[in-house]
Amino acid sequence: MEASIEGFVKKGVRDQKLIFRRRLNVTIVIAILLAIAAVTAFVLSQMRIPDMHIIFLLALCMFAVVVTTLALWTLSASKRFVRLAKILRRIFVIGLSLALVIFIVLQVLIISGAYTQEADVDAVIVLGAGLRGDEPSVILRTRLHAAMEYVQNRPGVPIIVSGGLGQGRNLTEAQAMFNYLSASGIDESLIWMEGASTSTHENLTFSRELMAQMGLNPETATVAVVSNEFHIFRARMLAQRAGLNAVGVAAATPSLRLQALYFFREAFALANALVR
Repeated sequence: MEASIEGFVKKGVRDQKLIFRRRLNVTIVIAILLAIAAVTAFVLSQMRIPDMHIIFLLALCMFAVVVTTLALWTLSASKRFVRLAKILRRIFVIGLSLALVIFIVLQVLIISGAYTQEADVDAVIVLGAGLRGDEPSVILRTRLHAAMEYVQNRPGVPIIVSGGLGQGRNLTEAQAMFNYLSASGIDESLIWMEGASTSTHENLTFSRELMAQMGLNPETATVAVVSNEFHIFRARMLAQRAGLNAVGVAAATPSLRLQALYFFREAFALANALVR
């Protein structure tokens, strides 16, 4: 009887060790794959590919959450680590709750800036948002239409179109926006191109330098920064850092699916901007 019980216990221990090893192998493989994805995103962000720094942050967050969850799942398979797993689980839940609170606060900030401000402005700056071939993307077209609507009652106000050369592109975003506005009836003499920037920070910094060439005093001028509603809070914040007195012009994002995607992504972009 005792021998059978002892054999049963040993079998249970062996099974537990086998389960632990299997879970550990799964955790290691997934951790390696996610680490490769994060490193790839980081390398691409250093190559100044637009939005890759945001994808890098998303990859890091996914790595932290998934690997921690799998580690807890693995530790819980071993009696030796049950207590440690419980302690780490509590820390993980607290950390996840804190991250959720921060995410909600960031979304409140984003939503608080998602509107158009009416003001007497000296210039309008349209921020780039990618091309499809040689044409403005759907998102970028909404910004261009918002800019055209904004200047309807502001005759003679120049429009600065800001956006550089994307990876694998032959045409700058600024040139594509110039072409689109010109074809839409905007006086070409009122369209100024800033075609060197690859980020929102550079959009605004380089546009400020261009304003001086246009005969505007960046210290005293008021500019309207045109972007989509999810981007206005961060754009105005970065405009202030660049030394611009800016109001926001919010273009409507065309679908609920895109709104959900971009508002979610913007939280990570705003967090990145706030800590820099």
